[in-house]
Amino acid sequence: MSTTSPPTSGSPTPPTTGGTILRPFKAPPKSKSDWLAPAILTAKTITAAAECAPFPYIKGVSGTVLILLETVVTVKKNREDLEELGNSTIEIITILHNQIKAHGNTAAVKFKGLCEELESYLEAVILAVRNLQDQSKAFGRHVKELLKSSSLTAEIAGYQTQIQGVCSKLKLMAIVETNFKVDEIHAIVTAPSFVMVKAVENLNNCPPPSRIFQGRQAILDKMHEFFDTDSGKQQHIYVLYGLGGAGKTQIALKFIEGLSFSDVFLVDTSKVETIEAALKSIAVSRSVGDSAQHALRWLQSNHNKWVLLFDNADDPKINLNDFLPKCNHGNIIITSRNPELRNYGAHTVVSDMEEADAMTLLLRRANKKSSEENLKHATEIVKELYYLPLAIVQAGGFISKSEDLEGYLALYHSNRARLLSEKAAQSHDDYAQTVFTTWQISFNQLSHLAATFLQLCSFLHYTGISEDMFSTASKYDFPSWSPPREELQEPLEFLSHFVEPTGEWNSLKFLDVTTEIKAYSLISFDAKAKLFSIHPLVHAWSRSTLLHEEPLQSCISSILGMCITKIPDDEIQLASVQLIPHLVLLKSVNPDGVADFRRAFWEIYYAVGWFKDAKNVAEQVLEKSQLLSREDNPNTLVAMANLASTYSELGDFQKAKERRVLVLEKRTKLLGEDHPDTLLIMGNLAQTYSDLGEFQKAEELEVLVLEKRTKLLGEDHPDTLWAMGNLARTYSDLGEFWKAKELEDLVLEKHSKLLGQDHPHTMLAMGNLASTYSELGQFQKAKELEVLVLEKCTKLLGADHIDTLLAMGNLASTSFQLGEFQKAVKLQVLVLEKRSTLLGENHPDTLLAMGNLASTYHDFNEFHKAEELEVLVLEKRRKLLGADHPDTLTAMANLAVTYYNLGDFSKALDLDVEVLHKRRQVLGDKHPHTILAMQNLAKTYQKHGKQEEMEELEQLIKDTKKSL
Repeated sequence: MSTTSPPTSGSPTPPTTGGTILRPFKAPPKSKSDWLAPAILTAKTITAAAECAPFPYIKGVSGTVLILLETVVTVKKNREDLEELGNSTIEIITILHNQIKAHGNTAAVKFKGLCEELESYLEAVILAVRNLQDQSKAFGRHVKELLKSSSLTAEIAGYQTQIQGVCSKLKLMAIVETNFKVDEIHAIVTAPSFVMVKAVENLNNCPPPSRIFQGRQAILDKMHEFFDTDSGKQQHIYVLYGLGGAGKTQIALKFIEGLSFSDVFLVDTSKVETIEAALKSIAVSRSVGDSAQHALRWLQSNHNKWVLLFDNADDPKINLNDFLPKCNHGNIIITSRNPELRNYGAHTVVSDMEEADAMTLLLRRANKKSSEENLKHATEIVKELYYLPLAIVQAGGFISKSEDLEGYLALYHSNRARLLSEKAAQSHDDYAQTVFTTWQISFNQLSHLAATFLQLCSFLHYTGISEDMFSTASKYDFPSWSPPREELQEPLEFLSHFVEPTGEWNSLKFLDVTTEIKAYSLISFDAKAKLFSIHPLVHAWSRSTLLHEEPLQSCISSILGMCITKIPDDEIQLASVQLIPHLVLLKSVNPDGVADFRRAFWEIYYAVGWFKDAKNVAEQVLEKSQLLSREDNPNTLVAMANLASTYSELGDFQKAKERRVLVLEKRTKLLGEDHPDTLLIMGNLAQTYSDLGEFQKAEELEVLVLEKRTKLLGEDHPDTLWAMGNLARTYSDLGEFWKAKELEDLVLEKHSKLLGQDHPHTMLAMGNLASTYSELGQFQKAKELEVLVLEKCTKLLGADHIDTLLAMGNLASTSFQLGEFQKAVKLQVLVLEKRSTLLGENHPDTLLAMGNLASTYHDFNEFHKAEELEVLVLEKRRKLLGADHPDTLTAMANLAVTYYNLGDFSKALDLDVEVLHKRRQVLGDKHPHTILAMQNLAKTYQKHGKQEEMEELEQLIKDTKKSL
């Protein structure tokens, strides 16, 4: 709400909207005696405006200011001394007025507590001022002290100092709402009245910790152990550092409360001026001088058990060493957001609370009992708040007011910024900031480049942020499908800050920016993993403060796409594990924001095994490419090939075959048979033939691809080794396991030498060789390799990655063969569960896991469980792959064995006959699976009393084995 300019008469005009913002009334030079008249007029105007605002505490303080000024009018003596006192009160209500106008209810609620406190204090001042008119009367302790002084000036100055202190605090509270510039903030907090008030408040007046302090016992124990240790002639310095709102000051106060120190000094270390003022007040109070140096010299000579608490030492530009007593005794505790200060001594990073302590803190602040139902809700809330103490206290305060613990999370999800920006009127400590405002103060100190970097990171996942992402993107060279340079101006401009004129990435410049942000604990760095992370609530706060999200979101989306484009093919799988969380977050914020780099993002989805997402992206890329160019355009063919690969991974082999045949035809025509892109699609088509059970066709193509790649690229090239591995798999499908083993031994040896044992390609080669060992009946050898592969995949790719699940499934099958049925069941249930979630219930890999679990149930004699799964697998494979596919025949054979064990020999016979007939057609008489089908049918003939048919089959089996 705002008023028009003050009227010329004594009565205020009604308040209106849209008026100018009132500026604090400034007293004219002392030569002009009637300074109170315009001040009173201003106060009346603001009071009238306040009358129309539904905030009684704003009305109250405005009215009290007016009463104060009118009382001062009647004072005859010391009137000039009262000028600044009156001016300060006008400044206070002007600030309140402007904040309400600009921010409405948000500001009103924010200043409620201060207004109520100020109103009460001003009433006391009014009484004292009235009493100044008659010094002969007794009017309490203040006047008794006044009568002892030679002048009323000192008493009035005391009021002035306290009022100015309130005014300064009010200005600080307004900083977050009005985004004051750094120099304006500095002018506020370095004003002499503000500095001296803080010094007087803090001197030897260390407050107790919050009444609801909870937990942190591990940190307190560590501090006690440190300070109790007699390390000889050495000063004890302990640093508590971490994110704002993590509870550093409260831990320090709790520690001090539990010990007996001769002197306790709390020093506000936020500014050089407040440090010097606090030290000066120590010197004055101890009658050792009137400067900071006097205080330091006194501490250096004082061998009692004193403690200095340097609180809020957050400014990285302050050299704290200048203010530490230079002696070998004494105790110092430092709280800071700046991790660099840990170099001063023993230290602990203060982060999130333990869950049990966080729940207790929430319920205590919310005034709720620890019932089973309340604990359940509290657990959900503290998890959502990531166990940050200040956030938990704020949530508890709101719940205490609303009395709705159960409904808090629903409100939080839709009003997070507001709930984390509001402080309850009733508090348990002196901390003035809220979760969001405490970080805003730190953010305001950052340079433009550092602030931009932090805001860009708010569109990435809060973990796994690396310098490599940005340095790799800086090498972007605009491939043919790239967005034009003019559309990438913002990401290019941002990256240019870290690139030398030569084009080389400058890590030192990047370090300067990240170090600046780390100094306020707004970002953390894992030196071992070389990764940055941001506290989840800071991450959410950073994005919620943005006025214009789209440019920043588009910028980081392009940087991520530029990075992916420059990652070598043999590194993309490992990179995808790190990059996929960032891509997922970008997509959730703006699904269309990644459009220009969809081709790059397809690679990540595909590499990480998110084939449904990969399919959607591939279809969009192909559609766009076909609109912009002809079907035989190289970019269109790449898009078509990528979509075919996705279809293949989703088990839609027929669609994959159709597109790969088309791409191969066009690439052969455009590029020739020997071009790497032609050979790539030829190898992929061969794999599709294998998936469709057309192993002879697959073998023909794979032999050709291997021959050409060996000639063109050499035996050790990754593409050559890939072709060799594919041919080995086809040999295995054809039952030629020794041929497969010979190639797989070679592939594993070369991958290990060229790429290392931990590379995904090496692990794949190891897994393939293990599978061949299993086919050869060498299960112990297979197990040794599979255990190693599973361990490495879990560590490098994560427990839910498709390759990890493949390794787990293979180990389960081998464990089954070795008779380790319990282990097999445990692994198979887990694989089935994860594949169903990740790939869907109809995916070939999911059906494989289902069939494997059924086989294990079979060996536990749980035939009905096995039957239930096997009927489902057979039904789905017939529908998805066709009745003649090798995998369908395997499902049919497994179900036949289960019927046999259930005594349902008629059903078993029908299936066994069909399996043998089709395996002869598809695989030939000599394939191991065909021979197995003969043996199963022979046993079923025996149960049916068909002795002649059984003997005929057994002889055929003998003859076939002899010919191998």
